[in-house]
Amino acid sequence: MIRSFKSKALAELWSTSKTTKIDGRLHARVLRRLDALNDAVSPDNLNIPGFNFHRLKGFDPTRFTVHVNGPWCITFAFNDGDAFDVDLEQYH
Repeated sequence: MIRSFKSKALAELWSTSKTTKIDGRLHARVLRRLDALNDAVSPDNLNIPGFNFHRLKGFDPTRFTVHVNGPWCITFAFNDGDAFDVDLEQYH
């Protein structure tokens, strides 16, 4: 289950299914990934074709990522079956 967001825009999209702060062309892809993340009981549950799930190096606690589109990715920490500090980032 998603417990917290780093990004206010992402939290708004999750709670209302819309936001002007994130490109509208990304909304459906972001929401599909957030739905999967919310249902996940372990990070490996996000190892879905097309998500390009992987662990990020150099973070403590460990952060994970799933690809959205172009340089956009959703990053998150995972602890005791829950996702924390979920963010939408351009990091490539």
